[in-house]
Amino acid sequence: MKSILLNRYTGLLAVVGTLLVGSPTAADSTTTIDPTANRGSWEGWGVSLAWWGKIFGDRDDLADIFFTMNSPSYNGTTVPGLGLNIVRYNAGACSSNSINGTTMAANDILPSRQMDGYWIDWASADPASSSWSWGVDVNQRNMMAMAKARGVNRFELFSNSPMWWMCSNHNPAGAAGGGENIQSWNIQNHAVYLATIAKYAHDNWGITFTSVEPFNEPSSAWWTDTNNQEGSHFSIATQMQVIIYLRTELNNRGLTSTLVSASDENTYDLATATWNSLNATSRTNVGRINVHGYQQTGGRRDLLYTAASSAGLDIWNSEYGDADSTGQQLAQDLLLDFSWLHPTAWTYWQAIDVPGWGLIEGNIETSQLAGVAKKYYVLAHFTRHIREGMRILDSGSDTVVAAYDASNQKLIIVAANFDAGQYINFDLSEFSKASSNGASVARWSTHMDSGEQYATYSDTFMSGTKFWSYFDQNVIQSFEVNNVSL
Repeated sequence: MKSILLNRYTGLLAVVGTLLVGSPTAADSTTTIDPTANRGSWEGWGVSLAWWGKIFGDRDDLADIFFTMNSPSYNGTTVPGLGLNIVRYNAGACSSNSINGTTMAANDILPSRQMDGYWIDWASADPASSSWSWGVDVNQRNMMAMAKARGVNRFELFSNSPMWWMCSNHNPAGAAGGGENIQSWNIQNHAVYLATIAKYAHDNWGITFTSVEPFNEPSSAWWTDTNNQEGSHFSIATQMQVIIYLRTELNNRGLTSTLVSASDENTYDLATATWNSLNATSRTNVGRINVHGYQQTGGRRDLLYTAASSAGLDIWNSEYGDADSTGQQLAQDLLLDFSWLHPTAWTYWQAIDVPGWGLIEGNIETSQLAGVAKKYYVLAHFTRHIREGMRILDSGSDTVVAAYDASNQKLIIVAANFDAGQYINFDLSEFSKASSNGASVARWSTHMDSGEQYATYSDTFMSGTKFWSYFDQNVIQSFEVNNVSL
């Protein structure tokens, strides 16, 4: 969520440039790609459907933009489809019904953020009973179905809050003072709720959830009763109970291959602290560590990676957002994630949001759409080139990410520059085959301060086992080198 924005470092990223046919007089730096490194097999790129999916879930054009590699038209402009293959579906916590005179408490949750829940009263846990309302949340489900039809193959079910009637104050925004809000006798029911949705989705929607995340920034204290979105604080002790219950409930429904992911903390440092606080039993029931990227350029990503690696677990940066429409912050943070966090997947929060936050700008509350943000094109450099199944390599630089496509013997490089323009050499000499001398290197470029938006060039060539590039300030580029063998 948008709860924390930390100051970014300036001048952090080094350069990569617009490649020239001739050799530069002198490269300012050289980065050597290590083909022996293996930082994980890439699982993909994604987006959460709450809240924009609730409002715009019937828009085929938006599904084409986010979930295909086509070049759809939007507002009279052709845009490069992002080709996302991961969807995070939100299990809502709200309903408008009365249970023996008890209703959801009045709250300040914005209408677009009131996500309808399926288990509308506590009378029965049987999903076929009248205690469950499977006809709600049509738009979010519809967008998920359209995403699947366009090739999305990984789905995560996540919760921001237990159902309102499981909350002590019946308010799914949070508790007064930001403390724990779930009733002790409903801790297992929270797990039952999520596992039941996962089973129903499998049997009725044709959706098999890869994972289920029962928390959203659970250790944070900003989930108060006056918050404008669903949220819930969970103590470490309660998190451990929910994790164990959820694993059991999924198993009881035959969903043994669906992972329990945890804990979607707001920052890398908090995620590490939470993981280190879980006991051995709860840890063995976690199938993947999820973390949010709101610490931006701060935090010890490496410590979280060390903890996950020691436990044999992958990491997803399961939610990222920032208020910089240019994409500079996004590029900085994402490149640092590749260098230090080593996630196997990365998902954006609100694909459609107010200027700054949205990839496509708009107002969810008024159902209005506007233009495509520059950060959309910046993200496209990553999502359209680093694809599912590629092996992430050691790029030799915090400002460069390299991935290898074994099936096509292709090397992918994405890099950005935020300092003064300079040359950079890309050294492929450690590969058993580094393409061939004079071979063309495809290049795409976006200038974050000007009109250039994912422009394609064919002006770059190998020189022996190297190629070089010149970047202006605030430019990101992607390169594809064919006929490369590790």
